Amino acid sequence: MAAVREMLAGMPWWVKWIAIPVIALVVFGSLIGTVISVLIGLLFKVLVFAVLVGGLIYVVRKFMSSSSSRGDW
Repeated sequence: MAAVREMLAGMPWWVKWIAIPVIALVVFGSLIGTVISVLIGLLFKVLVFAVLVGGLIYVVRKFMSSSSSRGDW
């Protein structure tokens, strides 16, 4: 790590703050995009799961409360 700091010490500011991040985005851009895509997809699936389970619980409670108020059938 110290060798990298020494190497970057003599470079202009735009190399450290513009050129290196752009090169990193070009090289790892698809990897970063894939990771973000997977995370957003997983978050969406968790949200859909939570909505479906909540809906199921609501329907079951509604059915149980209406069937217990009618008595035997």
